[in-house]
Amino acid sequence: MSDLDGTLLQNNQTVSDYTKRAINELVSRGMLFTFATARSMETADIVTNGLKISAPCVLYNGVFVRDIDNSIILSHLFAERDKNIVSELISAGIFPIVYSIIGGREKFSFIAEKLNHATAEFIKTRKECARYNPVQTERELLYGDMFYITCMGEAEKLTPFYNRYKNEYYCVYSNDIYSGEQWLEILPKRATKANALCELKKLLDCRLVVFGDGKNDIEMFGVADECYAMENAVDELKAIATEVIKSNNSDGVAKQLLKLYKS
Repeated sequence: MSDLDGTLLQNNQTVSDYTKRAINELVSRGMLFTFATARSMETADIVTNGLKISAPCVLYNGVFVRDIDNSIILSHLFAERDKNIVSELISAGIFPIVYSIIGGREKFSFIAEKLNHATAEFIKTRKECARYNPVQTERELLYGDMFYITCMGEAEKLTPFYNRYKNEYYCVYSNDIYSGEQWLEILPKRATKANALCELKKLLDCRLVVFGDGKNDIEMFGVADECYAMENAVDELKAIATEVIKSNNSDGVAKQLLKLYKS
């Protein structure tokens, strides 16, 4: 089980040809391989194109687990009462991106004219996405079954909300590895990579080997049989890893899998 950004993906957000060949060969020999990511189904599929996935994958940091036939086998959504998070953020001048299932389709909604620079730049890169859903009002932000809230911007504004919500919800508070912007991601309490991996381990009855680079991989490392931190990983993850391996730009995941699968 590999994280994507900063782990399986190079810094240019692609999987190298070497890694594709190595993993695809191991999968053809019977290895179960998949990924756990904060990405959506759509963007995860784009960056892993050409890679053989032989087990269910974890999306949105654990909100959904998708089987290899594209069916959703596990999901965690916010309750109706949790929609007050959006109102509280807006009252403080923070205008989030809200991810929801609307009419059976996944959408991310935002009030375009209210976005700060960091959020607007993020949205700009996804303008052609089928999930793109600009709205006019706070009420429209709350349509559908909400499952993920993303805020970007100044730490001074975001830190108080991280401290406020971190015990009631699953919160990821980190700097984006590509833009360097401060992010606060708020998810349902059970929506974690670790919880999703525990369910998958039961389902597949297998030895769980994981790879990661960020703070949001710490809990995932805690439920693994073996856990490998990339050379470019945060120090907190390296401290609890079975071993620190080569970086994401040096095909670290593939090279370690080749070693492990021979043993």
